Amino acid sequence: MSVRRIAIATVLAVTAATAVGRPVSAEPPRPGAPVPAAGSGHLPPGWSAARRGAGLLLTWRAPARLLMGDATVEFSAGDRVLGRARGDADLRTFTLEVADPRGIGLSTLQARAGGRRLDGPAAALPSSAGSPRGVARRAAPAAVDPGVRGPYRPVTGEYTLDPVVLPGFPQPVEMTGVVVGPADAPGERPLVLILHGRHFTCFSGADPGEISGEWPCPAGSAPVPSHRGFAELQQLLASQGYVTASISADGVNAQDGLTDDGGAQARSSLIRLHLARWARWAGAERSSAPEVVRSVAPADLSRVLLAGHSRGADGVNRAALDSLAPPPEDRDGYHGAVRWTIRGTVLLAPTIRGHNPVPDVPSVTVLPGCDGDVADLQGQMAVDATRGVSRGRALHSALYVVGANHNFFNTEWTPGQAEAPAFDDAAGSGDAACAGSAPGRLSAGAQQRMAATYLAAAARLFVAGDDAVRGLLDGSGLRAPSADPARVFQHALGGNRSPLVLPGASTRVTGGRLCAQVSTDPSALCLALGRYNPPSPHFVPFASGTDPDRYAVAMSWSQAGASVTVRPPGPVSVRGATDLALRLIVAPNLVGARMDLAVTDTGGRRAVLGEVTADGLPSSGRTTAHWAQEVRVPLGAAASAGVDLGAVAALELVPRSASGQAWLIDAWGWRAGTPRSEPAELPRVDVGHVTMDEGDGGERSVRIPVAVTGEGSGAVTAFLSDSGTSTTTATRLDVRAGSTTIDVPITIQGNQRYGYDHGFGLRVRALRGVVVGAYDGGLLVRDDDPLPAVTASPPPHAAEGTALRWHMSLSAPADCPVTVGFVAEAPAGSEVSTTDVEPGWLFELTGQPAAPPRPLSRTDLRTSLVVPPGETGADFVVPTVADGVAEPDRSLRFATTSSGPDAAMSLPGPSLTGTLTDGP
Repeated sequence: MSVRRIAIATVLAVTAATAVGRPVSAEPPRPGAPVPAAGSGHLPPGWSAARRGAGLLLTWRAPARLLMGDATVEFSAGDRVLGRARGDADLRTFTLEVADPRGIGLSTLQARAGGRRLDGPAAALPSSAGSPRGVARRAAPAAVDPGVRGPYRPVTGEYTLDPVVLPGFPQPVEMTGVVVGPADAPGERPLVLILHGRHFTCFSGADPGEISGEWPCPAGSAPVPSHRGFAELQQLLASQGYVTASISADGVNAQDGLTDDGGAQARSSLIRLHLARWARWAGAERSSAPEVVRSVAPADLSRVLLAGHSRGADGVNRAALDSLAPPPEDRDGYHGAVRWTIRGTVLLAPTIRGHNPVPDVPSVTVLPGCDGDVADLQGQMAVDATRGVSRGRALHSALYVVGANHNFFNTEWTPGQAEAPAFDDAAGSGDAACAGSAPGRLSAGAQQRMAATYLAAAARLFVAGDDAVRGLLDGSGLRAPSADPARVFQHALGGNRSPLVLPGASTRVTGGRLCAQVSTDPSALCLALGRYNPPSPHFVPFASGTDPDRYAVAMSWSQAGASVTVRPPGPVSVRGATDLALRLIVAPNLVGARMDLAVTDTGGRRAVLGEVTADGLPSSGRTTAHWAQEVRVPLGAAASAGVDLGAVAALELVPRSASGQAWLIDAWGWRAGTPRSEPAELPRVDVGHVTMDEGDGGERSVRIPVAVTGEGSGAVTAFLSDSGTSTTTATRLDVRAGSTTIDVPITIQGNQRYGYDHGFGLRVRALRGVVVGAYDGGLLVRDDDPLPAVTASPPPHAAEGTALRWHMSLSAPADCPVTVGFVAEAPAGSEVSTTDVEPGWLFELTGQPAAPPRPLSRTDLRTSLVVPPGETGADFVVPTVADGVAEPDRSLRFATTSSGPDAAMSLPGPSLTGTLTDGP
């Protein structure tokens, strides 16, 4: 696989956009009407559409080059997600083949990445009145500062092993790592393995230079050393006694466009291959290990922390899953005699396309408030999607960092520090909270110190078991002085929490509104901005515009005292908790939102617990700043009032500030401490793909392959999309103990008429008691019938001012539109001129004026007509004009093609000839 190098004159963030053209009708063509030419008014600027068999090839060309990033480019038509586009070597052209294009409105096409619009102006996200502001409050410091260097002397070096071949990738992937570890630490030391994100892979020269997504890199260029970009955090951890290895994944970055999961499984394979080597180097093969490995303390593979940036974080999550529950066909050989134990993960600005985090492995997710790449902050699902899946004891922490961008976590992606070209992904966002000079924007050095400090906190808590740093991660709101001046907000799930309010369909709300985090019904949404531009990381959709089981409580007030009461379906116990902890979104830029919290038990006894205060996060309306902060109040007042905390019936929120907006994500009983979390043995679910021919007749039932491995029972939410109806249905599917599959039957109807291929997509998300690996699969039913033969009526004659008309006939009706294309050719003898045909018709098809007169074949005139489904013919019409000038008879000729079943070819149809005369 090779991608040619691209000379970059200007470095642009993925938020580059052009103006959107005026909207036009998205109705399908009239019977017999020409198919709109690429670039015509039926398509937005920058878009083109071409027939591929019975389907469509959609292409969007960006106005300027977009650098390789971690967010996935998706095409949509209105609210319908069409699929993930594939980028071309020019870093501007993105394509998607749609097998079944029924219902696609060409004028509504859009390109998106990470929640941001790429081909037009991004919609402003809702924001309360006021301009972005700095965060004035400074939290209290934790008892221990994990950003302080330790006593050990770091040693640095690199190792390079033979490349490896990963399943589905044509080119081998490098096995290279930067090692920083303590030279003088006693005994075996914990291992921290780090994986960078998706970036361009090769470069030559300084900025602007030449960059590419090739692999291997061509002569004259060098690999981008993204794996060398975490030196500060590696040095800090090594001084504290950890062995660290930052591994390279350029070969994955260059080839992950071939995968459904964005390369998550391939990155997992790469991580586990490195871990397998480290396991052998820690044992019998230490004497033959690379020199740098032998120069640092031996690694303890029973204490491993994985850290990943962006798509590297997606790979880290999958590697943690694959280490606990190997894939059903793990062909990479990791699980022989070698073993390791993942104690936790750290996810920096992560992607998580599958919304399937590992519930029983503790994690810390860092969300940069000015992320210009993964702008929807989808990594929040690494926390939210663990809720209710397993035992709920593993701590999952989310940290929102005001003013941090996507790239500066890696020095090799940072201007002034990088060897290759680099840029600030947030600087071009146009957001007053995130521009390079905005108050509150973090410098690159400050962002990297913050990341090192909090990664060290995770290592100390998850690997070393030091509970003294827990207050930096568990929602207690403490700060690490080493991370100053960064402002880091936090909340968490898991740990010593017991559920009080988890908003669901059966939750009753008075004074506020139970709202859907994701829905196609704007009136039901918590924040009604539709499928794209999700204004809250908590409301990022998974597979469709509707996502069941995801609710919140919306409240809005214009005077103090207007209470909101939330009642779970039945009595709830928080006995043993010391505090009530809420994850509460406050509208951005709102200062001093205050509210009292109260609980009532089943006997009607009520207690006001106290007041909480929260400020909205800084935003100018373009950031994804509707993020839930954790607020707490002691439960002591409930005991004093005689409230039975073993039978709580209602939670009441009473605003005390004059006005505001807030959204309750959930509420918990909380107490201090970090419980021991041993992973549960959960069954694993993997979705596969199957392709089959339609057949000639009769109904038959087929199944999408869904494999279940391991023991136990549980449930997933399955999203089944049907290309024929353009709908997605979300349902619960149970995993039964002892089963090896989940039954997902599909009924298909065969026939002998040419038609579209029919696709059924299936995505699954863990709901309870399972883990999910390959989450994206489906069924493709190929149409196996021949294209009808195309014939034309006899050659017509027509007088000037009338129309030349041919009737195009099909040998049999089809189940889909059949497209017949026409290309003007030079006939024998005198040729019809551009001034002989209707000028508006000519301009619509060629973009050229009629004058001066010239042969029609010299205009490169190309058009087509559509024979509608179920019909056997349509007329092709060339309108002419009478010019009043005496002329001899003139001819015109069209070569024709008809859309064929093979996307790579067209089948020739009959040639058309006609004669234009001066009179009847």
